Amino acid sequence: MNLLLVEDDLRVSELVKRGLEEHGYQVTLAYDGLMGKKLMVANRYDLIITDIVLPQLNGIELCREIRQLWPELPIIMLTALGTTEDKLDGFDAGTNDYLVKPFDFRELHARIKVLLSHNAGALQAPIIKSLKYADLEMNLQTNVVSRMGEEINLTPKEFKLLEYMLRNKERILTRTEIAEKVWDTHFDTGTNFIDVYMNYLRKKIDKNFENKLIHTKTGMGFIFKES
Repeated sequence: MNLLLVEDDLRVSELVKRGLEEHGYQVTLAYDGLMGKKLMVANRYDLIITDIVLPQLNGIELCREIRQLWPELPIIMLTALGTTEDKLDGFDAGTNDYLVKPFDFRELHARIKVLLSHNAGALQAPIIKSLKYADLEMNLQTNVVSRMGEEINLTPKEFKLLEYMLRNKERILTRTEIAEKVWDTHFDTGTNFIDVYMNYLRKKIDKNFENKLIHTKTGMGFIFKES
């Protein structure tokens, strides 16, 4: 099961992520509501856990955005706001469950299991046929990549790397994340295979175009965005 956790408290997000991964879930973190929305639109998740008080876009608005696309997608609000009015606002926005901080992780896990069991097989995520950004387009049905109408030939691994960057555009991606999500392996800091493949991709995607899309963030990783 693939879960999205939208939580700006680093300590809470890491604790919840670690606990859920120990129970076999895949967990993607977003530290503000806007990033949560972007990830939610670009990827398929089985359940969303979100705080209410978030930078950029609050959890209530995020919940409403989710409901417009996926009416059946389970949502749990995990927040310090525990008044009756707060809970009513959450349920009015479309959340399925509401858990007030501080909480017992076992209770959170129990509620997740209940919601997932109720929605097993019921979710119908929209089929994404292509990914577009700036003047670049990736057709996910034909595996054709083009920029300004010019077709670009990529190896299967380069295609997978570009697809992940497109799905996570305008977000810094660490080498560790790329290794885990694209190569399904843990990143060995003694090797530079991520940088090698990124250079391969740059030569094909950016070299002949004025507007560069792949950028290195020193000491942090890479980001896919317009110059």
